[in-house]
Amino acid sequence: MNEVSLPSGPFNIGEAASRSGVSAKMVRHYESLGLLPKVGRTDAGYRQYTDKEVHTLRFIRRARDLGFSMAEIAELLKLWQDRRRASANVKRIALAHVADLDRRMKEMDAMKRTLERLAACCQGDHRPDCPILDELAD
Repeated sequence: MNEVSLPSGPFNIGEAASRSGVSAKMVRHYESLGLLPKVGRTDAGYRQYTDKEVHTLRFIRRARDLGFSMAEIAELLKLWQDRRRASANVKRIALAHVADLDRRMKEMDAMKRTLERLAACCQGDHRPDCPILDELAD
């Protein structure tokens, strides 16, 4: 069986975006934030990406999917690229993020309970009286 060799670059921004699962706009944004290093350009000024940058973009996308902030992603990227890193530093970031997610989930649960209570008090009929709007106006 013959294996088809996939190109390893250079890729234009659209191809790099497609291969990494992020939009071209986000590729430019990550580059502007310094999360992605400046890449080479053609004589016409078009960006050229390699597998290395696509791999970095995938890393960023997966970190964003887990809800890490841009600052956390920048720190994680530095640790990922440092083969002499201490895994304790990575774990510290992950656990701080877990604690933040837990706090936000509790806040969202409180919001949900409040809205459920207000919706239960609302008749939802043709009359203008609405405890939901009354609560928002207080």
